[in-house]
Amino acid sequence: MTSSLHRFQELSALADAQVGYFTAAQALNLGYSYPTQHHHTQQGSWQRTRHGLYRLSTYPLSPDEHLAELSLWSRNRQGEAQAVVSHHTALAFHELSDLLPEQIHLSVPRGFRKLAPPGVQLHTNEIPVADQQTQRGFQVTSVLRTLQDMVGTDLSPELLDQATMQAVERGLISAAQSKWLAKSFERKKRGE
Repeated sequence: MTSSLHRFQELSALADAQVGYFTAAQALNLGYSYPTQHHHTQQGSWQRTRHGLYRLSTYPLSPDEHLAELSLWSRNRQGEAQAVVSHHTALAFHELSDLLPEQIHLSVPRGFRKLAPPGVQLHTNEIPVADQQTQRGFQVTSVLRTLQDMVGTDLSPELLDQATMQAVERGLISAAQSKWLAKSFERKKRGE
């Protein structure tokens, strides 16, 4: 096997794990120099989606690929994704309630310095690993954490009740957790 074929197979496997996306740094680590990256972009086999971020042109489209792209966008200097899909976007991702968010909501740690791209709202929020679920190419808050985060937003009580009831009906949270969420919402309404 030629080194270029092997390199392409490694890049394809990496991109597959990230729903077709990869960073310039990841490609460089696999042996694609910056001039070679430019060549693949000019040739059309790679699409440049953001500064330092690419997508394999032949990779099939996915409904959640924009979330994987934003996860890669959020990487720190060590290459670790910082953003977790949360709040309204996580609620829609988990298919709870009839909410159709107008923006993509991501939680990022304190000290995150990148400016949010258009259509993205950042929440400074430390999300423990136990409150995250790994999806293909990105992290999303668990159902319970998503509902907990939504208690602190302007989401209507009707939509919050609908989301909570759907989560209980689908076995995603327990009845006890539902009661705890209802008490949290009541405390928020009272300003406690």
